[in-house]
Amino acid sequence: MQLDLENLPSDTALLHRLVRDIASVIAHRNSEIQRLQAIIKQLQRAQFGRRSERLDADRLALGLEDLDIDLATVEADQGLAATSAPCLDTQPKRKSLPEHLPREEVVLSVDRDLCACCGGALHAIGESVSEMLDWVPAQLRIVRITRPKYACRTCNKVVQATAPERPIAGGLATPALLAQVLVSKYCDHTPLCRQSQVFARHGVDLPRSTLAGWVGGACWWFEALHDRLCKNVFESDHLFADDTPIPVLDPGRGRTKTGRLWVYARDQRSWAGPEPPAAVYVFAPDRKAERPTAHLTHFKGVLHVDGYAGFERLTGAGTITLAACWAHTRRKFYEVAQAEDTPIAHEALRRIASLYAVEAQVRGQSPAHRLATRRALAKPIIDNLRLWLEVQLPQLPGRGNLAEAIRYALSRWDGLTRFLHDGRIELDTNPVERAIRPVALGRKNHLFAGSDGGGERWAILCSLIETCKLNDVEPYAYLRDVLQRLVDGHPVNRLDELLPWNWSSAGSANA
Repeated sequence: MQLDLENLPSDTALLHRLVRDIASVIAHRNSEIQRLQAIIKQLQRAQFGRRSERLDADRLALGLEDLDIDLATVEADQGLAATSAPCLDTQPKRKSLPEHLPREEVVLSVDRDLCACCGGALHAIGESVSEMLDWVPAQLRIVRITRPKYACRTCNKVVQATAPERPIAGGLATPALLAQVLVSKYCDHTPLCRQSQVFARHGVDLPRSTLAGWVGGACWWFEALHDRLCKNVFESDHLFADDTPIPVLDPGRGRTKTGRLWVYARDQRSWAGPEPPAAVYVFAPDRKAERPTAHLTHFKGVLHVDGYAGFERLTGAGTITLAACWAHTRRKFYEVAQAEDTPIAHEALRRIASLYAVEAQVRGQSPAHRLATRRALAKPIIDNLRLWLEVQLPQLPGRGNLAEAIRYALSRWDGLTRFLHDGRIELDTNPVERAIRPVALGRKNHLFAGSDGGGERWAILCSLIETCKLNDVEPYAYLRDVLQRLVDGHPVNRLDELLPWNWSSAGSANA
C-alpha cells in the first residue's frame, strides 16, 4: 500500500479506514516475517543444531504434580537431561569379560624356590588372577583344495571327488570372506572402496568392482530368504511402516536419482507379544502410494504410520487400521518451541510428555493391563488436550507454524487416540524410526546405490542384518553360516529354519 503523504484526505472516516487498513497490512506482514523467521531457524537447527528433542524437566514437573508418576521414570523414557551435576563417586561398574572368549593363560611366578630373607622353602598359599582384553588382528588366508585323481588299471576309469560348490561361480571368496564384506558395508557402513584399501594393506589386490560383484553374487543366494522373511512379517497383525530416501546412481543423466526404501517393522516386546522382532526393507524407485499398497496386499491389522497421505489408501478395504504417531505430532510443537519459544508450544510439549509418562508405567505389561491403565490415566490427559487445542486454534494466525502443528494433531485425532482402544497399539512409530537409522548411516558413508539392483541388494542385506540385531544374533556369524548352508543345498521348503530367531538357537553353536 502506497500513500501520498502530501495529499492525505481530510475526511475523518476515510482516515480511520486507512489506519485500519495499514494496521491490517502491518499485522499480516509481521505474521509473515515471523513465519519466515521460524522456517529459517528450523533449517538452521536441522543443519547445525542437536538432533535430540528434549523437554526441560522443570516444565514437565509442573504437569506431573497431580499424577502418581515418578519423574525419574519419565526422564528415562523421554531421554530428558538430568538437572543435577554428575557425581564422581558413582562410577558405573565394569562388566565382566564374556565367558565365551578364548583365554590365554600367562603365569608370572617368582624366580626362586627359597625365601630371600631366611633361605626357607617357599610353598604356594594362593594366587591373584586378573584379566585383560586382547585383540587378534584379522588375517587373510588361502584355502587350498586338493582333489586327488585315481585310475583303475582294469577299465582305465578315472575317479575324483566332486569339486565343492562355490558361492560365486569361479570366484575366490569363501562364505566367510563374503560375510565379512557384507557386514562391513551394510552393518559397519564401510564403503567398498575403503574395504579395498584395507585388503591392499594385507597385500591382496581386490578392486572395488570385484567386491561389488561379490555383493551381488552373495545377495543372489539371500533373495529367497528375504522373500520368506517379508512373508513372515506381513502375516502379523501389528506393524510399523515408514520410508526413507536413498540416492541411486543414474548413469544416463550423469547424477543420482532418489529411490526409496520402504521399511516395515514388527516389535511386540512392549506388550509381551508372541512374535519375534523383525524389520524388512523393500526397495522402490519412487514414493507413490501404490508401493505400500502392493507390499501390504495380504496384511490385515493395525499399521503404525506417520503423516504420509499415501497410507490412507490402505484403509479402503476395511482390513487395515491406521494408528498415528505421537512422536511426529510432538516434533511439530518442538520445532515451534525451538524457533519461536511460545508458551503454547511448551504447554503442548508438557501435556504430551505427561502422556508418555503414563506409557512408561505400562511398558512390558500385558495388553489388558496396558489398556486399563491408559483409560484410567491417559484418557483424561487426551480429552483435556483436545479441548485445549480447539480453544487455542482460533486465537492463532492461520498460516502460523503453531496453528499448523495444532491442525496436524486434530486432523489425525482418531489415529492418535487409537491406543486407548487396543493395549497392543503403541503411541508412536519409534521401532521403525530406529530401523531407518542404519540406512541413514549407510547413506552418509557409501553415499549411493550403484543402480536399482544395488538398492534391492541394500534392502535384502539390511533386512537380514537388522533382524539379527533385534534378536541378539551376531550378523557376521549368521551370514557366514547361512550362506554356507545355502551353497551346500539347504532345502527351499525349510527356509524358516534360517530366519534369525530360529537360527539363533540351532545354528549359533555350529557357527
